[in-house]
Amino acid sequence: MAERSVLMKNVQHPFLVGLHYSFQTTDKLYFVLDYVNGGEVGVQPEGTGSVLSGPLFYHLQRERVFLEPRARFYAAEIASALGYLHSLHIVYRDLKPENILLDSQGHIVLTDFGLCKEGLEPNGTTSTFCGTPERLTLQGVCDALVSQYLAPEVLQKQAYDRTVDWWCLGSVLYEMLYGLPPFYSRNTAEMYNNILHKAPVLKPNVSNAGRELLEGLLQKDRCSRLGANDDFLELKYHSFFSPINWDDLMDKKVAPPFVPSVSGPTDLRHFDPEFTHLPVSASLCSDSAPVTGSVREAAGAFPGFSYGPPSDHAFM
Repeated sequence: MAERSVLMKNVQHPFLVGLHYSFQTTDKLYFVLDYVNGGEVGVQPEGTGSVLSGPLFYHLQRERVFLEPRARFYAAEIASALGYLHSLHIVYRDLKPENILLDSQGHIVLTDFGLCKEGLEPNGTTSTFCGTPERLTLQGVCDALVSQYLAPEVLQKQAYDRTVDWWCLGSVLYEMLYGLPPFYSRNTAEMYNNILHKAPVLKPNVSNAGRELLEGLLQKDRCSRLGANDDFLELKYHSFFSPINWDDLMDKKVAPPFVPSVSGPTDLRHFDPEFTHLPVSASLCSDSAPVTGSVREAAGAFPGFSYGPPSDHAFM
């Protein structure tokens, strides 16, 4: 229900995945979302296998690093999306490469709002971090890969605010520019120690403005972190983003530095056949599961979940 609530609010932003319908059957909940087929922004450290492969992940994995203009473009679109969520008092909390998609034209689309925190005022903090047990335990390969983007205060289960999103953006931008997350180690305990206690290594192959931005975003003290006072505006007017015309960016008038190799908006090539070849076993047409008392009870557990757009905005 929290994810549905966020999806209902973000329909006005060009770099957030949009909701077309939500509905429920006797035993399942469904979201009908934008189809985003350009790939996922990200990279896999050597030796991690294919646990988290996918779209900006896929492109960065092939190229190892992005040149600064390309990384700046992606970071600007991500920052504008996060700033919009913050303006609605929503903290995203789950920025990581596999949640950063590219559409068929090469623009960023953020997805997966299951860990969002609503109702957090600009000066407010929270210490809760709702999610699946797997996300909370921070154990195993998947969790180690995910947790390397989390801010120190979250790892320490301390109070945090919307600046957790700017820390995560700093981690993702660092990865785009340098090829690995800023505190990566194959040893999970060492990686956590790096996040909590080590300064990021800022090599000189990135501009002074880029290194300054990363240093500001990756401040371990959230009160000293870039964005702690004026949120998105502190990033928007940072010298690193001086080449960006923000109005044109929002109107998608800035040409993406990379256009995915897709034949059109329905191309499937960036999706693993493991998924595209799955049968549609949960289709409403073939949903013949017996309706038991427990199923009827479950069907009433999510009142108000279903949504359909106005008739003049019907999904085609």
